[in-house]
Amino acid sequence: MSDVTRGGQFLVKETKCEDIFTPEDFNEEQLMMRDSVKEFVDKELWPNKDRFEKKDYALTEETMRKAGDLGFLSVAVPEAYGGMGMGFVNTVLVCDYISGATGSFSTAFGAHTGIGTMPITLYGTEEQKQKYVPKLASGEWFGAYCLTEPGAGSDANSGKTKAVLSEDGKSYSITGQKMWISNAGFCSVFIVFARIGDDKNITGFIVENSDDNGISMGEEEHKLGIRASSTRQVFFNETKVPVENMLSERGNGFKIAMNALNVGRIKLAAACLDAQRRVITNATVYANERIQFNTAISQFGAIRAKLAEMATSCYAGESATYRAAKNIEDRISAREAEGATHQDAELKGVEEYAIECSVLKVAVSEDVQNCADEGIQIFGGMGFSEDTPMESAWRDARIARIYEGTNEINRMLSVGMLIKKAMKGHVDLLGPASKVQEELMGIPSFETPDYSQLFAEEKEMIAKLKKAFLMVAGGAVQKYGPDLDAHQQLLMAASDILIEIYMAESTILRTEKMAKKEGEDKIQEQIAMAKLYLYQAVDVVTLKGKESIISFAEGDEQRMMLMGLRRFTKYTNMPNVVGLRETITSKLVAENEYCF
Repeated sequence: MSDVTRGGQFLVKETKCEDIFTPEDFNEEQLMMRDSVKEFVDKELWPNKDRFEKKDYALTEETMRKAGDLGFLSVAVPEAYGGMGMGFVNTVLVCDYISGATGSFSTAFGAHTGIGTMPITLYGTEEQKQKYVPKLASGEWFGAYCLTEPGAGSDANSGKTKAVLSEDGKSYSITGQKMWISNAGFCSVFIVFARIGDDKNITGFIVENSDDNGISMGEEEHKLGIRASSTRQVFFNETKVPVENMLSERGNGFKIAMNALNVGRIKLAAACLDAQRRVITNATVYANERIQFNTAISQFGAIRAKLAEMATSCYAGESATYRAAKNIEDRISAREAEGATHQDAELKGVEEYAIECSVLKVAVSEDVQNCADEGIQIFGGMGFSEDTPMESAWRDARIARIYEGTNEINRMLSVGMLIKKAMKGHVDLLGPASKVQEELMGIPSFETPDYSQLFAEEKEMIAKLKKAFLMVAGGAVQKYGPDLDAHQQLLMAASDILIEIYMAESTILRTEKMAKKEGEDKIQEQIAMAKLYLYQAVDVVTLKGKESIISFAEGDEQRMMLMGLRRFTKYTNMPNVVGLRETITSKLVAENEYCF
């Protein structure tokens, strides 16, 4: 187990490119899976885009049943309960490629396979799993997840829904109101969170949906995007639930909810990837066809810059998502090898990488929004019209920054969890942070290093950005200690630095691995994307680092840290940004699609 990297350790350990998994490493089974999912999407979902936009809820349900028939709902379900029992990377892969055509379907898919089925698979008793999971895996039944309430959103544990034990002790009676419930309109079973008595924490229950048991629904919500995903309020009025339908034990609901969200977060990042690929391809095709001033607009620098940035963000998102997915899969395997049950191994495996899951959720959900936004811009007036797929992509992307925990909550969580891991001794941050302090006192080296190897300077740059994070976050922890939680703006800034480090490092390692296999000359465009992503990451670190330092430090300490920040964000050789973008876009425009 010792050689399996722990979550959050990327900050203090150098990761070798050989040790990360990349999309270029997909095996035959994974490639076949990917192709069959793409075929399903191109046949069933993409041609019906307008029907999804017109709120055709029946179509969402019908295509979900087809996905069930093809086995796509059962990828993560163990074979013992009628599933395919595939590894975590496969789960993420299916989620990625099934989600690119319309947010309506991907929301229904994610809510069902993730938060609808998974809590039973991971926390259910043997009887509960035997009873419910096979029906959910096949798509005979659909699942929904009732956590949010009018008064309990980000503060999920503050729900008012009550569960009262009956006189004879055989059932609970659940009363309360839940809102924003995905799949409510066609689900057969709900995971419902309610409070028993004055318990500090909520408790989870498996509740079958039936009209004659005090369950009623609000009308379908009218939403900005994901229009054909069924979203309703659900009202429970003394709904009877047998005691054996409690999920896990009393008061464990908050923990179930949080762990379900961890898995949901990396899958949400994956669900934003194929949407980006499709937007980039559509934008490239349009830019090649659209003639202005007697020239295809794909030849204009202003458009070329957009395409290069869109492709770079997508490539970075893929690199980081599959890196983390494989880390989680390896962690699960290692735990199973030590004799843990599948349930326990998967829970602990995902929990270990909760920091990375939050980082990915934030980064990729923001990238998909920018990508769709630029997609509209490339289409110009046509992009604003419902006749092109851009405006629906833009509307659908907007929810990704809100659900599975808002991006603000996830930013604060990522840094908060990292500090907790350091306190527990799971990740040594204090040692490296004090080394950085010493380094700031010392005299910097003025030797010119040897950067002849590919990415030698870039990897040194990543190491320096990690020092910048340790300096800024370490300084804030020293100043505020456990009260750092109250300083949300500092946590947000530190989190932006953390996010950029993980994304940039993942992109460089993926590309270095590819260069060793294919040869540098074959992947000039990928090299350009890795360098461009890093250059912009350095800018973010500079900006957020400075904002933090001048907000919590003063006098000599402030001067010292600002000097350190300059040292840690300084290139020896600046990249030619316009040149990098040109390299990337030339390939895109020639291939007429996202081709990386």
